Amino acid sequence: MREIYDLLKWGPTSANSSPARFVWVRSAGGKATLAGLAAEPNKPKILKAPVTVIIGHDLDFAGELPKLLPHAAEVMQKYFAAPDVAEVTAMRNGTLQGAYLIVAARALGLDCGPMSGFDNAGVIRRFSQARGFGRTLICSIGHRDPASVFLRNPRLGFEEAGRWA
Repeated sequence: MREIYDLLKWGPTSANSSPARFVWVRSAGGKATLAGLAAEPNKPKILKAPVTVIIGHDLDFAGELPKLLPHAAEVMQKYFAAPDVAEVTAMRNGTLQGAYLIVAARALGLDCGPMSGFDNAGVIRRFSQARGFGRTLICSIGHRDPASVFLRNPRLGFEEAGRWA
């Protein structure tokens, strides 16, 4: 998990804000608690995976800017002082860091199962120790069971997903 983090941390975020916060759930008790907050189809995935990571975002991320953006920390802290600006920045960039986590894990040969079917407020209540921990997503990490592997589903083509402007 440290190797995954050491790769994902280099992905760019707005103002190098790095608002994502990670809770690496690997104990049987932690997995049982998290599975209890998940939608029915996700429970066995959480229980079976070696690790499921909760990817949240810190709404007070600007406090880290003196370390992360020393040349412009004060200016950016003033900018992010507006709650609506801080919240949308944390949500967008924390989610982006969640995507970096998936890419990093796959680059290291691991499989990922990102999930959004869970009680977000319950996850924050049970697993967050940070005062400003915002919305979350979860992702199980490990090696898939070869018996459950199926062909990759189709994806949209370039023209279907985008357009030139």
